[in-house]
Amino acid sequence: MRLTTRTAYTGNDIAAPLDAPDAPAPWSPRFDQVLDLLVEGIRISPAREGPCPGEQVAGRARSAGGYRRTRHCRRTRGVAVEDGVTAAPADDGAFGALLERHRWELRVHCYRMLGSYDDAEDVVQEAFLRAWRGRETYEGRSTFRAWLYRIATNACLDLIDRDRRRASPHRVPPLVGSDAATAPPADVPWLQPVPDRLLEPVSHEAEPAAAAVARETVELAFLVAIQQLPARQRAVLITRDVLGWPAAETAALLETSVASVKSALQRARATLRRHLPPRRDEWAASGEPDAGERALLRRYVEAHQRADLDALAGLLAEDVRVTMPPHPAWLAGRDALVALTGQVFDRGSPLYHGRWRGVPTRANLQPAVAYYAQYPTAEETRDLTGEYRAQVLDVLRIDGGRVTAITSFEPRRFEAFGLPLVLP
Repeated sequence: MRLTTRTAYTGNDIAAPLDAPDAPAPWSPRFDQVLDLLVEGIRISPAREGPCPGEQVAGRARSAGGYRRTRHCRRTRGVAVEDGVTAAPADDGAFGALLERHRWELRVHCYRMLGSYDDAEDVVQEAFLRAWRGRETYEGRSTFRAWLYRIATNACLDLIDRDRRRASPHRVPPLVGSDAATAPPADVPWLQPVPDRLLEPVSHEAEPAAAAVARETVELAFLVAIQQLPARQRAVLITRDVLGWPAAETAALLETSVASVKSALQRARATLRRHLPPRRDEWAASGEPDAGERALLRRYVEAHQRADLDALAGLLAEDVRVTMPPHPAWLAGRDALVALTGQVFDRGSPLYHGRWRGVPTRANLQPAVAYYAQYPTAEETRDLTGEYRAQVLDVLRIDGGRVTAITSFEPRRFEAFGLPLVLP
């Protein structure tokens, strides 16, 4: 049997450590300069329990968590769907093929649990290895799909337990003075964006019971919010409210009681209300991008390419927020963002980045832009190089015809999106 993703395992392989560091990835030294100048003096303080200062629990959210659960419950409730598997196939090839039918949905499930796509891929491989080694223990008392979900969820919980960076998210002050009420929920440095193509099932591989991903359950703000939950509460909320599994099946998956599941879900929903963005009353799937969203994205790219601050300001919501994982830095408000961008566009500023080019793309079922910068060749002359080098990946949240949130990522993620690191 051969299991394929980034690392291939066979039934006799020994699992590679999940916390092994990746090789260094390319990164823009000039963006580091921006952060060196702006982040200097920031002190990270432990997260406080309860809502952020100034945050209010929504009184009229569309649901207990501020997002529509019933929509994807109807679409994804699949645990009761019999998959016809009453015992694990004895044939290696047949068992491997059965696992592969579930790879996509398990990868999305683990991505929600962990917030990191690289970790999700590794954990799915670990789960498949555990399933391979324990295949004789599957007796058909639950669906094969539910059995795999239990293994994958436990693998996620094991990783969270031993990964100290996930133990206590931190709150950080802004790069530019802002009201504390506008602060993001917490710093989640391991957060990674995912190309839309990796969130879409491959028709000939995916298990039929696996439904399409609901957009609001993989948007970055949702992923950041659920990272604030204790690991088992997170597992309960995802299983009950995202996958739509009944309480009894969720209890079986987590090897606990139905009462414990109900209690954990109640606490998780209450916490989630506090950490979803201020616009959570409108938190719902917005479907495929419409012509207006595509036009706004085009104007957003053009404003950067022309270094047009007025045009950029006209596209931003007044309370727009910018976060920059893995860096403990954020901006709040249109004025703060325009002021910083003005320095980046200004040839006389130490933050000058030269000319910009943007390539529209999609991440986490949201509009995104991959930016390239034509850097100055020398501080003295400010002449520009001929090539554009990868600079930043911006993932946008658009509401009411305005950009309301921007999550900026390092260009090390460009490769996953099929984007080059240099443009001519």
